Amino acid sequence: MVLMQPSAWGLLALFLVVLLALAWPLGVWLARLCTGNIPRFMQRIEAPLYRLAGVAPEQSMHWKAYALALLAFSALGVLVVYLLQRLQGMLPFNPAGMAAITPDSAFNSAVSFVTNTNWQGYAGESTMSYLTQMLAFTVQNFVSAAAGIAVLFALIRGFAARSTGVIGNFWVDLTRITVWLLLPLSLVFALFLAGNGVIQNFDAYKDVTTLEVTSYQVPRLGADGQPLKDAAGAPLMEDKTSATQTLAMGPVASQEAIKMLGTNGGGFFNANSAHPYENPNALTNFLQMISIFLIPAALCFAFGRQVGDIRQGWAVLAAMTLMFVIAVACITPAEQLGNPLLPPLGVDQMASASQAGGNMEGKDVRFGINASALFAVITTAASCGAVNVMHDSLTPLGGMVPLVMMQLGEVVFGGVGTGLYGMLIFAILAVFIAGLMIGRTPEYLGKKIEAHEMKLTSIAILVTPIVVLLGAAVAVMAAGGKAGIANPGAHGFSEILYALTSAGNNNGSAFAGLSANTPFYNTLLGLAMWFGRFGVIVPVLAIAGALAAKKRLPVTAGTMPTHGPLFVTLLIGTVLLVGLLNYVPALALGPMVEHLMLWSTQ
Repeated sequence: MVLMQPSAWGLLALFLVVLLALAWPLGVWLARLCTGNIPRFMQRIEAPLYRLAGVAPEQSMHWKAYALALLAFSALGVLVVYLLQRLQGMLPFNPAGMAAITPDSAFNSAVSFVTNTNWQGYAGESTMSYLTQMLAFTVQNFVSAAAGIAVLFALIRGFAARSTGVIGNFWVDLTRITVWLLLPLSLVFALFLAGNGVIQNFDAYKDVTTLEVTSYQVPRLGADGQPLKDAAGAPLMEDKTSATQTLAMGPVASQEAIKMLGTNGGGFFNANSAHPYENPNALTNFLQMISIFLIPAALCFAFGRQVGDIRQGWAVLAAMTLMFVIAVACITPAEQLGNPLLPPLGVDQMASASQAGGNMEGKDVRFGINASALFAVITTAASCGAVNVMHDSLTPLGGMVPLVMMQLGEVVFGGVGTGLYGMLIFAILAVFIAGLMIGRTPEYLGKKIEAHEMKLTSIAILVTPIVVLLGAAVAVMAAGGKAGIANPGAHGFSEILYALTSAGNNNGSAFAGLSANTPFYNTLLGLAMWFGRFGVIVPVLAIAGALAAKKRLPVTAGTMPTHGPLFVTLLIGTVLLVGLLNYVPALALGPMVEHLMLWSTQ
């Protein structure tokens, strides 16, 4: 058995300390945004925007109006992003002359960015124009993140309300979260990134001379443009050399900042946060990890303040942190142990180069195993999807950890807003189970949890597993799904399961061994992203409305405490048993059996 090295524990401890120090004051500001208790000069700046949009900021909405506003805004976003991709060849800010995106890929990307998933079936630097990256994707990075936080604000108001039945104004929440939270934080972080080497320009791509001449082979083409073949049917190859390399340029730092802070994921470059233009050094890597968890952690403190008991926020944060630490303690030793099929260093230097000190395959040597494993857990725990390591190259158990983090429902910190409202749904289920065990009507934060709330809770919890498992079943049976598999067997099934899990849970990261940029997968994953997002949001808003209409009961001697170690344990148990149990058979067919096959030869 391999345990985490002291250096890995040190990095994890430093990460948690810095995160806590930054999240606490931000939580105070988030609580003020939720109540609308912002300085008067900010209100004066907002007022013209509301008048222009015809919004009455003082008018609060019932849950149905809130949900309809969110759905209409998101549907319009899909249409705009789709059209920008389809027309980018005729639009400005396209120095590389990128052509229009195919309909299926444009649909997939439009749904992806509107749902805060940011799944990318394309290579950004060779597919999207600067205008598409900025006006379509970066804008949606802001507003999709703001929409997730707005839904959480609505749920918190449902707990805090006293028989009002209203949960806030969606347009006001969207505006304030975007203007007074995401924009300032992104501006500061983008300036930091640009100062540390992340590029930010509108230059044309640059051809530079390389230090060494690269030799390679390409198929020889005939007059019809098709590869020529020999008598055995093998393609005829011809030697080529190149002394130049094309370096992609663009407005990267501005997109990178909100990509992390909004737990959006995706990336300007196909290599994502492993690309030196997106993530130049160890300091930027560390602060990118901090930025992913910053708002989700701060929202826990804001939640405690809003419901009048800061201990409630600490309890939820403790449950998230404990599950996160366990996940890091599982993936890091698995990667440090390495691959048993590779020979020891010295027997075959080329085969064992990635084995020195553990499994370095697919990892950036600038970050090493510890920072790469930590990043992999953070990005899949937080519904972000940004990656600095190839998840397909992780060991079977190492690759199972990010898969499990998503299958828990993206509630371990989770996406901005979505993580906490997902965890609160599990908290409602936990107090209901506890109420059944002790024979009392369950209460959470002074609100009775009755049959109506439990039906909605069940829908919110079951939607995502249904989307993921049904989608995976379709993919492994359909010809179009099987055509994208590059690694038959258990690993290929893991790639499909990961893709549907990532889409259904709005994460956006990929195992990357699956050829998913096809009409079949673009359509299937697009539908999974849409229903995985709004199939949960609508029941959550309905729960918020139901709670807002209830009286808030006083705490009595018979009220079950929901802020101590016992409740934290109950909450973690509920997440694991209810959230993860749906996926255990699928995990057994993928990473578990692959692990047994890998180590059976030893």
